[in-house]
Amino acid sequence: MVFDLFPSRTMTSYIARMFAVRIVAVLVMLVMVLQMLDLLGESGRILAAQGNGQAELLRYVGMRTPQLISRFLPYSVLLATIVTLMTLNQNSEVIAMKAAGLSANQILAPLFLVAAATSVLTFAFNERVVVRATAALKAWQGVDYGAIPHDSDIRTNVWMQDGTNLLYARTVTGRGAATQLGNVSWYHRTADGTVTEIVQSHRATYARPGWRFDQPVVFDVQSTRQTTAGASAVYARGVDPSQVIVRKTDADAESLFRLTDSITAIRAAGYRSTELDGKWWHKLSGPLSALLMPLLGAVAAFGLARSGKLFVRAVIGMALGFAYFVVDNAALAMGNFGGYPPLLAAWAPFALFLLIGQTVLIRTEE
Repeated sequence: MVFDLFPSRTMTSYIARMFAVRIVAVLVMLVMVLQMLDLLGESGRILAAQGNGQAELLRYVGMRTPQLISRFLPYSVLLATIVTLMTLNQNSEVIAMKAAGLSANQILAPLFLVAAATSVLTFAFNERVVVRATAALKAWQGVDYGAIPHDSDIRTNVWMQDGTNLLYARTVTGRGAATQLGNVSWYHRTADGTVTEIVQSHRATYARPGWRFDQPVVFDVQSTRQTTAGASAVYARGVDPSQVIVRKTDADAESLFRLTDSITAIRAAGYRSTELDGKWWHKLSGPLSALLMPLLGAVAAFGLARSGKLFVRAVIGMALGFAYFVVDNAALAMGNFGGYPPLLAAWAPFALFLLIGQTVLIRTEE
């Protein structure tokens, strides 16, 4: 049995089921509490928008809940690991399993199995649900919880450089030649930065080059006169759709494949993509954090419960788990600033705490 990867089927099912139930219970508790606190802090802004009511509050909850689930699922796995292993230890089940010839890794194998399944589900959930909810929520917040176009690919409050001039769009939808700007303004400026003319329109489309404003309204700053420039006119010839991608690419609101396309477009435009490269790799390494939690929390499983140090072991397990998240965020931030290569920033914390967890497990098993 020592050479088997898992214990018996019955024992594997028993431990895995216990662990999975506790993950769900802890996650539901955390999400419910955090969602209520978040809604209390945001409900005032939501209801401040004209026409918003209870339906918009529920809409916000529906968009925010996937973010909370994704963010706190690894913490739930950590806490569930400690609770499960403490329960097994207090009931002397760990002692019985070791007396039957099981090694520490065999005892933890069912937990790793559930954690691996959790990592796969987390990745799929992030790619299919969280990125869409994040994009929709940020677009909604960008217009102060007002009305936004029904488009899954929308960006808000985008500023673009047109030589000395500026182009501003309240909303941007579509990509490439199909990009459309909503509530757009073009500011004509002199070399010293003085605005001499403002052109506004409710809609603008890409004109190859420049942007075609529908029914533009021209305001002359010096004379304070406002005129209409006809049915349409082209402005901002120095701005192309790639600037939208460069300035408003949000890795949290894009799937892995969509982010790959954005990074390719940014590089083609001649801009650096170091920050997005790190977040691209973190989309793969982030969900795997759940796989580390049984190893980091395993210190709570071994050692006699009657020794009086079970609580101390549980605290050590929680400290190791939370230390991983601190180091992971710090490494990602260093990668964003260019201090670490993107690949190293995303994967180094995982490799480091994998070695730490295995070392602690070996040293504390007896």
